Amino acid sequence: MGQLHPQNPSAPGTGRRIYDRLRAQIADGTLAAGARAPSTRALAADLGVSRTTVTAAYEQLAAEGFLVTAMGRAARVAIPPAGPSRPAATPGRRGKAALGLSAFGQRLAGMEMPALPHEAPARIDFLYGAVASRDFPALAWRRAYQAELLRHQHSLRYIPPEGDAALRRAIQGYLRRARGLACDAEKIVVVHGSQQGIDLCARLLLDAGDAFVFEEPGYLMARRCFEATGAQLRAVPVDAQGLDTARLPQDGRVRLAYVTPSHQFPLGGVLPIGRRMELLQWAQRRRAWIVEDDYDGEFRYGQRPIDALQAIDTDGRVIYMGTFSKALSPQLRLGYLVLPAELVGVFRQAKRMADRHAPVLEQRTLAALIETGAYERHVRRTRREHERRRTTLLKAIGRHLPADAWLAGTAAGLHAVLWLPFLRPRDETAVVAAAREQGVGVYPLSPLFAPPQRGQPKRPGGLMLGYASLTVEQIEQGVKVLAGVIAPWAAARPQAARRR
Repeated sequence: MGQLHPQNPSAPGTGRRIYDRLRAQIADGTLAAGARAPSTRALAADLGVSRTTVTAAYEQLAAEGFLVTAMGRAARVAIPPAGPSRPAATPGRRGKAALGLSAFGQRLAGMEMPALPHEAPARIDFLYGAVASRDFPALAWRRAYQAELLRHQHSLRYIPPEGDAALRRAIQGYLRRARGLACDAEKIVVVHGSQQGIDLCARLLLDAGDAFVFEEPGYLMARRCFEATGAQLRAVPVDAQGLDTARLPQDGRVRLAYVTPSHQFPLGGVLPIGRRMELLQWAQRRRAWIVEDDYDGEFRYGQRPIDALQAIDTDGRVIYMGTFSKALSPQLRLGYLVLPAELVGVFRQAKRMADRHAPVLEQRTLAALIETGAYERHVRRTRREHERRRTTLLKAIGRHLPADAWLAGTAAGLHAVLWLPFLRPRDETAVVAAAREQGVGVYPLSPLFAPPQRGQPKRPGGLMLGYASLTVEQIEQGVKVLAGVIAPWAAARPQAARRR
């Protein structure tokens, strides 16, 4: 037992070191199951510490089940109970089912997910979803946050799962002013960003064997949420006007449609009134729910933002989803759902089971910013900044890239899609890797498409370019670098294609 000698027997933590080393010897078999442990008196003398110190270590080991002690008897190493017999592991049993996962877990484990953002961003990173930290209204937020922090409360307690009443009232007023949406504050549920809202919709509205309509291409993390329930994808193509409602399926299993009508993600189309009415009528006939993701509805350039689809829904089929990630920060993790009356109760219960409620101080701070008008002033200011960045991107693409490269979806939002007709979809990852080597982050478009089906028309390669976190100088420089990266692919296309 000499290896148990502490470096300094009188130092604080000696008992802990004795405990750790005895436990390690039990774990590695040095002290075998059923073996007699050294007496506390002998071990204390051997180590030159008090018997009380050793006794405390033994008592802890006994409490955790590593030792068995009894009055008047020597301590012994516990003998672990025999576990149930298990067949020898074979390669066929090492799959996801062998892990003991639920059907949901097995589906999730088998999914390809989008890569997480790099911990070290590229020097110039066109990452969609990132916003500039300098745009955050830090002073206004700090004042409102401190005021809420110092406000006297009788006690610190949980709040209702649907969120703080002041924030829900503030959102109600804001939606009426900014999105043409008249709703009752009681129908609003505050969530941890739009992703939690999507997840709640998936869990509550879809079962395995159901089907769901999804835009093609569309937001991958939403598609994965719906697929994880076991529901089947019904991809409906989009064009320059968004979802092609003439191709909506008549499948009786369809329970839900996920759409981005005000700014189709990622291609940018705006669903016109005729198609909006067709979509609502389709949902009414099928008794299907529509999840309207208004992820960046505040940012439309040159004209007022498009009114929400829910604003013209007379049958209560639309779930409206908004977020503060694009206007303030994705790190804030605050969003909201506006629900049909019959869904309010169950969504509140599901939110309560998921995480009780979103952080209260942040909710009340945001409510104060909306109520004082500071939030809407901030949105107007950042809209102007984003328009400058968008204009810079358009001009830089025109100056530095081949004439047949073009941007889609620039009338609104915080990103654009760069179509490169001379690039094949399978070459997107090579371009992305080459650009990152040059310090520029760009992102492939292909993951946003469902797996191609036989007979589908071929499409060119493309890249996602988010510009909200960059300066105009960075955008200009980034496009220059990208032009050099794609030059070999552009040079390899036929001469006739170059002239077009």
